[in-house]
Amino acid sequence: MIQKKITAFPELGSISAEFNENKRIILHPGLSYDFLKTLPDKIIRLIITSPPYNLGKIYENEIELDKYLMEHELVISELIRVLADNGSICWEIGNYVKDGEVYPLDVYFYETFKKYNLKLRNRIIWHFGHGLHCKNRFSGRYETILWFTKNKDYIFNLDIVRVPHKYPGKRAYKGPNKGKPSGNPLGKNPSDVWKILNKDWESAFWEFPNVKSNHPEKTIHPCQFPVELAERCILALTNENDYILDPYCGVGSSLIAGIKHNRKVIGVDKELEYISITKKRIEQFFQGKLKMRPLGKKIHKPTGREKVSQIPKEWRNLKEK
Repeated sequence: MIQKKITAFPELGSISAEFNENKRIILHPGLSYDFLKTLPDKIIRLIITSPPYNLGKIYENEIELDKYLMEHELVISELIRVLADNGSICWEIGNYVKDGEVYPLDVYFYETFKKYNLKLRNRIIWHFGHGLHCKNRFSGRYETILWFTKNKDYIFNLDIVRVPHKYPGKRAYKGPNKGKPSGNPLGKNPSDVWKILNKDWESAFWEFPNVKSNHPEKTIHPCQFPVELAERCILALTNENDYILDPYCGVGSSLIAGIKHNRKVIGVDKELEYISITKKRIEQFFQGKLKMRPLGKKIHKPTGREKVSQIPKEWRNLKEK
């Protein structure tokens, strides 16, 4: 899918490198901790990001786990300062693996966020069907999103992200509503496991394909997450014209999602090449040239007729033996 050209809010095409309350798009090249100190208190409605996993990717140097967590805690303390009282943090994270041992980073980060009295609302499981194949353990096919809020009062627009009922005709069998439809006419809560079985919006599970080589949004970033993932969080946890912040924005997927839904966006990344790609993607979005996977598109399922979906004859011979 190529996004249609946007004619509304033409001023959004103006990108500032520094915080400016008159700008709707702020993209800062540099370190998050330094930039965050320039932001006013409690200005951000949603912080959504996927920080480095300490795996030695091209944009990071692998360090001891304790030091990695301490460095992130400095950033987290600033994130909490700039977060609105009714705001949310969506911290999308995977695992750190050393010498074949898995360290679930969401467990470690939970302790960090609890130091600042944040409330965990959901530990969301994002399932995807493709990734690296392991030899000495089961291949990882999920990551987690820790959704924290600052207080008990927070924005949660459930109706806009409801999914159709599997059994819409189900009726209450007892109580004052006996005989009446038991569900919500707008649909059901999509749950905290995000997986697509048939269609994104027609299942209680959410699965967004991870951005691999054949994904329309693929760039040079090795751990790019899909625009869809950010879209659902943004729709549910913010309102129009709210500020969205991604302190490790990479190639700007969360910014694209925010702009698409008329939010003000702030992104930070220390990699100048990623900043350049983000600017290009934003430009393509407004020109109607940005390729994106449509929200609600079916996950491709092989028919069995494709050559790559057929069992190789060499394997069939082995099986027969």
